[in-house]
Amino acid sequence: MRRAVVLGTGAYLPERIMTNADMEKLVETSHQWIVERTGIEERHIAADGEVTSDLAVKAANQALQRAGVAPDTIDLIILATTTPDDTMPSTATKVQHKLGITRGAAFDINAACSGFVYAMAVANSFIVSGQAKRVLVIGAETYSRILDWKDRGTCILFGDGAAALVLEAQESERGILFSSIHSDGQYVPLLGTNGGVSSTKTAGTMFMEGKEIFRHAVSKMPAAVEEALKAVDLPLSAVDWLVPHQANMRILSGVAHKLHLSEEKVICTVPKHANTSAASIPLALHTGVLDGRIKQGQLIACPALGAGLTWGCTLIRW
Repeated sequence: MRRAVVLGTGAYLPERIMTNADMEKLVETSHQWIVERTGIEERHIAADGEVTSDLAVKAANQALQRAGVAPDTIDLIILATTTPDDTMPSTATKVQHKLGITRGAAFDINAACSGFVYAMAVANSFIVSGQAKRVLVIGAETYSRILDWKDRGTCILFGDGAAALVLEAQESERGILFSSIHSDGQYVPLLGTNGGVSSTKTAGTMFMEGKEIFRHAVSKMPAAVEEALKAVDLPLSAVDWLVPHQANMRILSGVAHKLHLSEEKVICTVPKHANTSAASIPLALHTGVLDGRIKQGQLIACPALGAGLTWGCTLIRW
């Protein structure tokens, strides 16, 4: 079968690290309080003047190098982000230019924390349909730019970062086996920003109903994994690694528990990365590849949930 096979991964985290001790100087909190409730110990913050496309390009270059392919062989760039450089043009076109690519197409996808799963679903469709041979999928965020640094309920949770995957069309048993995406706009009031281009002429800052988001995450993410496995007629026991959206430790534990999976099968980067939205799953995948946990032939399930609400799961035979 023609499938979208992962050729290589790459990642980039800004140099500046903000610890929980640093957070204590901004809001009424403590290292212990943050760790107990979220598992987060630190997060990376983009430097002044460092924009989302800068992070994305560094991650993309590493992915291309690790895949062993030249930039000008990429047919399509899909960038998942909710923090674009500008309202227009798409940040993906800026990444395309910075990579020296003058062919193919590039566009952004905004599905918040589900952005990577959405981007993978679209990339898979282009590859399976024969419209693209090589696709660069990137998740990149600078959430530090849309945080209210006086709101303890959100500012402690997020960080900046980027990660990328190079996908290639191959006749193979490996690759994306199934990608599901869903949304339900009735839950818009639960998570988002209090501004936008046509509403307030500003980017706004984040708000979140934490308890409700937790409830939806620990029900919809496991359901998306089960849907994906059912679609390809595989049992839950076939999953080698669960690589979910890295929201916080409680959600990751809740999803694993709901699926009756050992937490030893969950790849987690929450302590060092915090929640990097659309970049979180590819960052965790890259981490798993680098440390040798993720190996060729293994089955990886990547569920996510984000503002919208949006959710879904990508199932990959690595």
